[in-house]
Amino acid sequence: MGRGGPSPNVYFPPGGESDPEMPPGSGDRWPKILGRGDSGARNVWIAVASTTIFFGFLAIVAVRSPGWPEIKESFFNGAEFRASFPVILQKFVRNIFIFCVAEVFVLILALVIAVLRSLPGPVFTPLRIMAAAYTDLFRGVPTILVILLLGYGMPALNLQGIPDSDYLWGILALTLVYSAYVAEVYRAGIESVHPSQVAAARSLGLTRWQSMRHVVLPQAVRRVIPPLLNDFIGLQKDSALVFVLGVVDALGKAQIIQQGDFNFTPLVALSVIFIAITIPQARFVDWLIARDQRKRQSSAAV
Repeated sequence: MGRGGPSPNVYFPPGGESDPEMPPGSGDRWPKILGRGDSGARNVWIAVASTTIFFGFLAIVAVRSPGWPEIKESFFNGAEFRASFPVILQKFVRNIFIFCVAEVFVLILALVIAVLRSLPGPVFTPLRIMAAAYTDLFRGVPTILVILLLGYGMPALNLQGIPDSDYLWGILALTLVYSAYVAEVYRAGIESVHPSQVAAARSLGLTRWQSMRHVVLPQAVRRVIPPLLNDFIGLQKDSALVFVLGVVDALGKAQIIQQGDFNFTPLVALSVIFIAITIPQARFVDWLIARDQRKRQSSAAV
């Protein structure tokens, strides 16, 4: 539908004009649900008032509690925050490096595993079993245990050529764990592509691999971008777990400062850093999901 006027296929409820973007059958409920029209401003004010009252009540209860002075001094010390924040932020660059490197390998390895699990036919049964065992194993073991087992176990073998870099084993552990999760996301996207499209590609002379590469995977990847971004937000946060191997990243530095000053404010400062970079990503994921829903609603309305 162009902007010059409403489409003839758009539904208008009897008794008055309607929003041209209103889906069929929504009637007068659509403005109420989305807060449009005259009730929109009132709903906004009600939401602001209720939110202010709720969080204001929680703040009053916390501040008036008997232990608040000790909590404020131990967790929200302004001088400690200003002194530790720049130092922790400088070490956070290491977390970004770990996350970015692991993300590249996760995208590649997870796609391979998802394709192996999606191969049809009895001849590929061993590959499907191996891929399923991989996802079950690394989704079942906590991430920190995988980091500890690889980081301390592999160098302890004393095998020739086995590196002892804490960075390497931390990145490898994160890659193995998150590849199992991302592979399932990929597989869901692959299975969402209708089999008729594969059949059409095969009828045009494409091989099974060419059909997967040129027809299935492009559609599957586009459909799973929001959940992929959610997994990468989790990967970004779990990059802090490599400190258990002795890597002085942002979490390691925050703990060093905390243990030296006997104050937990550096951990709060690190939390602020993580929140500052994860919330925009989460809102971006929400925007992608909302855009996809709008596209589906507009398609259904036509």
